[in-house]
Amino acid sequence: MPQPSTTHLVLIPAYNPGELLARTVRAARAQWAPVWVVVDGSTDGSTAEVQALAAQDPQLRVIVLPRNQGKGAAVLAGLQGAARAGFTHALTMDADGQHPGELIPRFMATSLSQPEAMVLGKPVFGPEAPALRVQGRRISNAWANMETLGMGVGDSLYGFRVYPVRALIDVMRSTRFMRRFDFDPEAVVRLCWAGVRPINVDAPVRYLAPEEGGVSHFKYLRDNLLLSWMHSRLFAGFVLRLPRLLWQRLRPSPR
Repeated sequence: MPQPSTTHLVLIPAYNPGELLARTVRAARAQWAPVWVVVDGSTDGSTAEVQALAAQDPQLRVIVLPRNQGKGAAVLAGLQGAARAGFTHALTMDADGQHPGELIPRFMATSLSQPEAMVLGKPVFGPEAPALRVQGRRISNAWANMETLGMGVGDSLYGFRVYPVRALIDVMRSTRFMRRFDFDPEAVVRLCWAGVRPINVDAPVRYLAPEEGGVSHFKYLRDNLLLSWMHSRLFAGFVLRLPRLLWQRLRPSPR
C-alpha cells in the first residue's frame, strides 16, 4: 500500500452506486492514501461494505450524510473535513467505476509539482460512450471556455480532478449553487475566475453496462435544464467580471 500523504487525499462522493463503491474504493486505496468516502444519503446498502473496509484500514474514512443533498454538497462536506485535518488538495473521483484509479498517482504528482493549479481530467472516450452524452458535453465545454476567456478548460464535466481545497471551499461559500449536478462545470469556471489555472491531463472514462453493475443518476431533461440555467447564471457573472478578467489575461506575467 502507498505511504500516506499529509497534503493530498482522494475524495469519493457516493450516492447509491451499488457494489461498484467498494470496488472503486479498493482501486483508489491501491494507489493512494488517504481515501475519504462521503456517502450522500445512500439507501442501496452500499455503505456497510465500505464501513467494514474502513474499520480495518486507518487510511480509509467514511463520512455518512443523513440525507441526499447532491454531489457538490457531498464534496463540500469532504473538503471542509479535509481542511480541518490540514490537507491542501483533494482528488475527486466518481464512485461508479468510470474513473481510472490507476492514474491517481500521476494526477497527484502533477498537482504536487504545481500546487497553485487545478488538475483536470480530459476524457478519452471508449466506443461504449453514449453519443448523446459525448456531443452534449461539447456544448458545455464551449460555454465554459467562453466564460473563462479561453483559460484552457479541456473538459468542464469530467469529475476526475485535483482541486486546491481552500480555493474551492471559498468559491463554494460565495454562492448557494454548485450543490448538485452543476458542481463540476461551475467549480471549474469559478476557480478560473479566482485565478486558479487549469492543467489538463488525458484520462479514459468508462461507461459500464447494467450487467457490469453500471448505474447512472443522470437525467437528460432535468440535468440538461440544470446545466442550461447554470451557464445562463455564469454568463451573467462573466459579463460583470469581464473587465477584470481581461486585465488578468492581458497584464504582463511577473518575472
